[in-house]
Amino acid sequence: MKYFKNNIKSGLSRFFGRGYLLTFALMGLMGCTDFVEVGPPKNTLVSKTVFEDAATVESALANLYLSMREGGVVSGNFGLTTRMGIYADELDYFGFDPELLEFHQNRILPQNADILTWWSQAYQVIYSANAIIEGLGDATSLVKTDSNRYMGQALFVRAYMHSVLVSLFGDVPYITTTDYTQNNKVSRLPQEEVYDAIITDLLDAIDFLKTTEVDNEERVVPDHYVAQALLARMYLYTDQWELAESVSTVLINDFGLEDDLNRVFLKESTETIWQLKPGNSPVNTYEAAQMIINAVPGQTYSLSEGLMATFENGDARKVVWTDSISDAENTVTFFFAHKYKAWITETQSLEYSIRFRLAEQYLIRAEARARSGNVNGAQQDLNAVRNRAGLPNTMAVGANALLEAIVRERRVELFTEQGHRFFDLKRLGLADGVLGDLKPNWDPSDVLLPIPEAELESNPNLLPQNEGY
Repeated sequence: MKYFKNNIKSGLSRFFGRGYLLTFALMGLMGCTDFVEVGPPKNTLVSKTVFEDAATVESALANLYLSMREGGVVSGNFGLTTRMGIYADELDYFGFDPELLEFHQNRILPQNADILTWWSQAYQVIYSANAIIEGLGDATSLVKTDSNRYMGQALFVRAYMHSVLVSLFGDVPYITTTDYTQNNKVSRLPQEEVYDAIITDLLDAIDFLKTTEVDNEERVVPDHYVAQALLARMYLYTDQWELAESVSTVLINDFGLEDDLNRVFLKESTETIWQLKPGNSPVNTYEAAQMIINAVPGQTYSLSEGLMATFENGDARKVVWTDSISDAENTVTFFFAHKYKAWITETQSLEYSIRFRLAEQYLIRAEARARSGNVNGAQQDLNAVRNRAGLPNTMAVGANALLEAIVRERRVELFTEQGHRFFDLKRLGLADGVLGDLKPNWDPSDVLLPIPEAELESNPNLLPQNEGY
């Protein structure tokens, strides 16, 4: 396992140059022995054997989801939630980790180790998804419905990881092959083209996944609903309002909001569209482990005063989804996110890490409708989220006032969930106005993170560096 741990921090070009066809997505099949470099003919033979068997393909995909949960940009101790929370205006940071201090103080350097981990691990996941896609394309023994299901899942993963990368770094490579002769010299695509490629992959994934049925009671396997949830988000991010409304409507019609706020983040929540299951029960979520404050001093993160002040009087989310702790003298009080409430339980996992849930789809449709001039429809969607939180219907009437209300609602509904707040400030052009007054080191170029220096050194085709770095 030593090689694997070290390889997480390796550069994109160096990783692709090794020619591993299956990489860490197949770790479950290979055990914990070190990877061994082998020639192309042997790799090809192994891949053909693996992808003729449904059980091994499912194992490859299962290990792919586990790796997304356990490390890197998606979840785990290095995930988006805490880092982009302290980078924006959601969380305060009290620790001394130099990488995290760069995030909190908005002075990230291209040499930041966390940035390199995010980039490298994301492209490793993408590489593994591409290995599955290529392997399925050559397979001849799989049942068509199985092949379609696996192909749809792999396409979704490829799109999902690129959606995170483009949101963080702007122009990035869109990798669709395991051919290292191509991948070790890739260039960055304009972000508009990256979004187009993401949408294309998602539409293909939906076509594949709609032809299959999945036993997905726990919502831990990406199905066509999951691909549609990301597609609606991408349509919103690319100002395609009618398409965003149309896709989110499908999900709103087929799912329901969880009535009880206490149950929204339990693994059985009715509004969960996709969640990442822990590898070992009774572990729950990294979100709970990182957010809950057990003692003062000793806290690492706390909710910002600005976020706490955004909750309206009577908002049940403030009561149910946040908590507080004071020092022994009751001289200082810190608030912390309490959406996820458990880390270790005695018998089984109670909470999984939720990536997509229905409330976001209501807010996507509300914004899309408001921008399309459908004020009444936007109000209805906004009120569905507000009423669930115990709040009255919105008083916002005009389009501008309604959009401001939606942004505010997204802040209190989606706080400490995968960097939504920062991505909203960025895409809506609000980052400078909000963070410029709040963060002493904020610069307009900080809406994008730097490309890791190690990547630029390995592959000069990735130049130029993002502005400001």
